[in-house]
Amino acid sequence: MSLAIADGAGSTVAVAIDPSHHEHFMRSFRHALWTVVALAALLPGFLGWMVARRGLAPLRDICRVAAGITANRLDQRLTAAAIPQELAEVVQTLNDMLARLEESFLRLANFSSDLAHELRTPASNLLTQTQVTLARERSADEYQDVLASNSEEIERLSRTVADMLFLARADNDLRLAHREVIDLADEVASPFDFYEALAKDKGLHLQASGSAVVCGDRLMLRRAIGNLLSNAVRHTPPGGRVTVRLDDAAVGEAVVSVVNDGETIAAEQLPRLFDRFWRVDSSRQHAGEGAGLGLAITRSIARAHQGDVGVSSADGVTTFKLRLPARPGA
Repeated sequence: MSLAIADGAGSTVAVAIDPSHHEHFMRSFRHALWTVVALAALLPGFLGWMVARRGLAPLRDICRVAAGITANRLDQRLTAAAIPQELAEVVQTLNDMLARLEESFLRLANFSSDLAHELRTPASNLLTQTQVTLARERSADEYQDVLASNSEEIERLSRTVADMLFLARADNDLRLAHREVIDLADEVASPFDFYEALAKDKGLHLQASGSAVVCGDRLMLRRAIGNLLSNAVRHTPPGGRVTVRLDDAAVGEAVVSVVNDGETIAAEQLPRLFDRFWRVDSSRQHAGEGAGLGLAITRSIARAHQGDVGVSSADGVTTFKLRLPARPGA
């Protein structure tokens, strides 16, 4: 800064300021600013990671439990106590799925065991009879008797295998090969003629009434009705009655009712009558008995026709009802 003096001489005044304090302040400010910016960038990310990890903890628990579930440990279930409400429905759905899988595996295991038992008995009979026959020389008549007995066992094996193949197809969406208009009265009369001789031997009274017309596969429906009638004749005591009633009065539905006298079946056993190889009396031997597949086949045939079959038993009377869609206009 220049100043004018009275005598005309000039002089200069210099003022000096030390900026180190300001520079130190700015450096401190920049350091604090960058620290805040860094924390502002990292802290939300860390907190978000913590929140996400905590929020996904139930899913990790579900994955851990699900990873430990095997075919031998299908009884394991996911615990819904510590699961958020948003995942409760998912856990319940998974538990329901596990319950269905456990039931299916159990039925498959029982079915495999029953099938092995059914096939083992005739195979063992064939082997035993053959070995005994070959143990020493026999007459032609004795060989003929053994061959006739073996033929019966092989025929039973063949029927069991054929029935199993039919049920396997039914499990994989059984389709009707042929559809035609069928008068069920004719399909009832055919097995009635077949069982007439057996009914006379047991003193049974066979009776059929009513009429109904459906559209479906004739051979399948004949087999289903034959299975129901065979089951009724087999379990009706001497002097009893077997009645088949046909009715299509219900709108769009034809009903085949097979009623027979006999022992009342316990209510808890009724749903299992249509299971494969199931018998009400497990102690029954094969003499005069089927393999336990007839009713299962009947249900498969009914469902293939978009129908169903049910059973009721009370006061010594058992009734099977085969329900089928009636032919329009019948």
